[in-house]
Amino acid sequence: MADSAFFCTLSHEGVLAVRGVDAGKFLQGQLTCNLNYLSDTRASLGARCTQKGRMQSSFRIVLEGDGVLMAMASELLEPQLADLKKYAVFSKSKLTDESPAWVRFGLENADTALSELGLELPADTDSVARQESLIAIRVSPGRAELWARAEQAETLRTRLGAELAEGDLNRWLLGQVRAGIGQVMPATRELFIPQMLNLQAVGGVSFKKGCYTGQEIVARMQYLGKLKRRLYRLQLDASELPEPGTPLFSPTHGSSIGEVVIAAHAERNIELLAVLQAEAAGDGNLHLGALEGPALQLLDLPYELDRDREIQR
Repeated sequence: MADSAFFCTLSHEGVLAVRGVDAGKFLQGQLTCNLNYLSDTRASLGARCTQKGRMQSSFRIVLEGDGVLMAMASELLEPQLADLKKYAVFSKSKLTDESPAWVRFGLENADTALSELGLELPADTDSVARQESLIAIRVSPGRAELWARAEQAETLRTRLGAELAEGDLNRWLLGQVRAGIGQVMPATRELFIPQMLNLQAVGGVSFKKGCYTGQEIVARMQYLGKLKRRLYRLQLDASELPEPGTPLFSPTHGSSIGEVVIAAHAERNIELLAVLQAEAAGDGNLHLGALEGPALQLLDLPYELDRDREIQR
């Protein structure tokens, strides 16, 4: 299902804009990603943390005009905007909710359709291609986001529909689960540090950029700590999707050992990402919602954690 070519509207996320001459400088001290790595041909994942290193939001960030755009879960946009504004008082930057100004499509196995729009998008993850006001971002192998001004929405939907089947958001989220890209949702706000979502393994954390809010905790975990909880991909034989934040249990440990991050329907079951205690994941005796809840099976992620490689970013 997730491997066939399709497009869908990314209606679950909003767009936070930070614009002005100090936008990059301001955000460099607020976000886990390195703003110096962004360019007209490069985007990034990232997060905004509390002083204690807990993620308030996670997002995809891209340069646009006189600043940047960040796509995140819609429900997180207002509280994230309010928090960032407190620190931007003395900065020549303007923070606004630009969700109404943008439309975003998810495209899977659809590079030909992008080419028809004049967008030749490289295969490398985080690559960006631009054509007039259109922005295409490679988010994982075979998957891309297309960003455009809201007034282009119907024209683009028609043009994409001539080349591709229109799918639902679940199909897109299934691809995200299989790519191993976690995401902060309202129920998990301020629950995880970045390494618990493997954010450092997918380019969303820089350990060379210097100070930012929560940096001390995040860096200490990377250099000195042993990561006891991290992101895993799992399979569940059930019909109802578990909500983000749903606890996972281990009868072996007799307690809750993690939380659901995101989930999607697959061909015959449900696939999900969850943050789990590594020791409990190693035992493999995992259940959803209660000690006697439905059993979960571990699946592979498309990447490995490598601290030596991660700290070079």
